[in-house]
Amino acid sequence: MKIIISGAYAIGCHLARLLSREHEDIVVMDTDEERFSHIGSDVDILTMEASSTSIEALKNAGAEKADLFIAVTPDESKNMNSCVLAKALGTKKTVAKIDNAEYIAPDLQEFFSQLGVSKLIYPEMLAATDINNGLKMSWVRQRWDVHGGALVMLGVKLRETCTILDRPMREICGPDDPYHIVAIKRAGETIIPGGNDCLQMYDLAYFMTTKQYIPYIRKIVGKEHYVDVKNVMIMGGGATAVRTVKTMPSYMDVKIIETDEQRCERLNALLEDEKALIINGDGRDLSLLIEEGIKNTQAFVALTGNAETNILACLTAKRMGVRKTVAMVENIDYVSMAESLDIGTIINKKSIAASHIYQMMLDANVHNVRFLMTANADVAEFIPSEGSKVTQKPVKDLGLPVGMTIGGLVRDGVGLLVSGNTMIQPGDSVMVFCHHSSTNLKITNLQRCSTRLRCRLCPYLPKWNAMAYVSIPRHLPKQANTLSSACTNSRLRYLTLQAI
Repeated sequence: MKIIISGAYAIGCHLARLLSREHEDIVVMDTDEERFSHIGSDVDILTMEASSTSIEALKNAGAEKADLFIAVTPDESKNMNSCVLAKALGTKKTVAKIDNAEYIAPDLQEFFSQLGVSKLIYPEMLAATDINNGLKMSWVRQRWDVHGGALVMLGVKLRETCTILDRPMREICGPDDPYHIVAIKRAGETIIPGGNDCLQMYDLAYFMTTKQYIPYIRKIVGKEHYVDVKNVMIMGGGATAVRTVKTMPSYMDVKIIETDEQRCERLNALLEDEKALIINGDGRDLSLLIEEGIKNTQAFVALTGNAETNILACLTAKRMGVRKTVAMVENIDYVSMAESLDIGTIINKKSIAASHIYQMMLDANVHNVRFLMTANADVAEFIPSEGSKVTQKPVKDLGLPVGMTIGGLVRDGVGLLVSGNTMIQPGDSVMVFCHHSSTNLKITNLQRCSTRLRCRLCPYLPKWNAMAYVSIPRHLPKQANTLSSACTNSRLRYLTLQAI
């Protein structure tokens, strides 16, 4: 796949590093050569010092035959103009990063598509959605709604009050139970649980369930004593904070602490119609936090541009009695450390944006992709085609590879949990959970699926149709009939399934 990235800034560099591991043909364009150094010297990409609004530069970059053009510079107008030009030159799909909430209105999507912008990415809005999902349920670390809540995935930190600890999965998670535990994060390790695995104290467990059983999940994990969030304190008054407040439920009261006086004035103007109190001060000042009532606050959200400050602020809030803390951590290397410190929900705009951009690389059967940074795993929503092998056998007979599980499905708008006897039907929206890292997956495991494989992000495997997620080992046998060469990439592969 030919991919052009315009803008060697945070998101552009992150995408370049991510996609280069998948052996894609990538060109990164930027007007400042020094910014290319942020990508790293070990990344196999082509860099071009040029403006993406230059037709000649776009032609030189290969826009006429490109599959995907991604514009992620800080300049919204430049991003949209370069997408329009790239599309006109022949690029199949284009993505533009924006910072104007007006543009993401659903009724404008067709308008921008006709202009030549296939998809708009607003990282601050995506982050705000994740933050508010977490605030609505103070006892949950991470929440993801599928089809408007027909299925819900909940990431919950287990404490001593959990009633299902130290019992095998076959006893607590059977066909008649209204939930499916799809993954466990334990001491830095991700586990896709089997029937003999047990939950332990301090595990981060991911539950797939339906909306009506959320109170039941809350009861069995022992979180009924967690009070609902009504008072929120936000440290940092940037764009993410603004979008979070504007989309926050009306029953929540919020205070924003911002150090810059001029920014405070701007926030007052932007949030004039919202129930937000703007405070000019330093969120690291303990006396200020106490004065503003942090001990009566149910949630503390740290959204400054400094990851270390956000992490430390959340730790401080925890020690002062705040149950729910959210930290924006833009440095990917700090995510695992932040999780080990038990600070709460972690927000990374680069990863969120990458999840949405990845969907542009997948075929039409994949409708949703989600990276779970803290669990080192991916969740995807895919729709099997008519005649696909996955629709011809019960789930228990599909021979799913190690490190992969099906969490649930949505059929005719109704969320259903999956058991071994479940038959997947064409048109179902199926939720697949898969571990990132390599496993000792053998070729025989692949053959048991009675399918042919193609790695969508690697050229070495033949083609499929309907999407699934599987972990692939670093080296596969050269003698495998479906492989023309050994695959040397250890990242998660996006695979498609096609009836033979």
